Amino acid sequence: MTGHPAVGADGGRAIALLTEMVRIPSPSGREERLAEYLVAAMGELGLRSERDAAGNAVGELGDGPRHVVLVGHMDTVPGDIPVRREGNVLWGRGTVDAKGPLAAFVMAVALLGPRPGTRFTVVGAVEEEAATSRGARHVAARYQPDYAIIGEPSGWDRITLGYKGRLLLDYALERPMAHSAGEARAACEEAVAYWQQVYACAEAFNRDKEGRFATLDPSLRSMSSSSDGLAERVAMTIGLRLPPEIDVDALTRSLVGWAAGATVTMRGLEAPFRAGKRNPLCSAFLAAIRAAGGRAAFVTKTGTSDMNVLGPRWGCPILAYGPGDSAYDHTPDEQIDLGEYLRSIDVLRGALERLASI
Repeated sequence: MTGHPAVGADGGRAIALLTEMVRIPSPSGREERLAEYLVAAMGELGLRSERDAAGNAVGELGDGPRHVVLVGHMDTVPGDIPVRREGNVLWGRGTVDAKGPLAAFVMAVALLGPRPGTRFTVVGAVEEEAATSRGARHVAARYQPDYAIIGEPSGWDRITLGYKGRLLLDYALERPMAHSAGEARAACEEAVAYWQQVYACAEAFNRDKEGRFATLDPSLRSMSSSSDGLAERVAMTIGLRLPPEIDVDALTRSLVGWAAGATVTMRGLEAPFRAGKRNPLCSAFLAAIRAAGGRAAFVTKTGTSDMNVLGPRWGCPILAYGPGDSAYDHTPDEQIDLGEYLRSIDVLRGALERLASI
């Protein structure tokens, strides 16, 4: 495979970059090896590169008043998937989420080269898969770009404009042991009743909603119980995917009010975010996708991304883009079609060239 028109003979180099990135394990909090490799690789491709104070891998090309920032993430969820290539398919943890999009960012900027009056910054962020989003929060304060692109799998001919929000809830209950023949509910039963209340709340909220982007989606992430003969304990974590119309303050009051003696702790709150599509950034991507032979479409996602962090803070035109099928995110079958990966580099290069010429 030599690549697509804009990638050309550099298709092999692009595939080698992605393959090596996938070979380096980088679960959240352990991104150092990949960051070091990526800094060196970006330097070899002509970018000014460094690791910043948060541990992000950062590469820059060009100078000027127009600033385009491309933020991907280096970290992955846990789980080792042997890296292998079968035909045009590359398997491995992070191929889709989201080393494929990040590698495409690096290659597109390097192949485009410097453009007068424009500075391109590529960020391989840390801890996107964790509730901290430490890398994105660091660059949120460091830059104020004119345009921002988030590296997440959308498919080479799709543009993502929005992500739902997120709230994590930790529930803990401890009570004295009671005989199972008694009237009092056991701690586990209380926890199950709480989960059922949360689920019923979501069902009621969703009754008149159309489309997954508008619904409140609860998930029971984990649950455990223990007893020492004197007290019984139960702990669980509930995740909530938040739609744009949700009243988060009212929801959290209800979640605390249903606790019935349990301790409820909220964390990881990210507000939902949806970007506009009538701006030069979206126009550049629409034109680049058409030029690559595609019919572009806008989508929204039910998960979260660093767009939730950066979109409200930067207030500039922003979208998410990257190769890969998000159905493979976090699964044991994570894989990417290398033809799609190369085509996304074509699209990115075309879109960046159009932005630089405005």
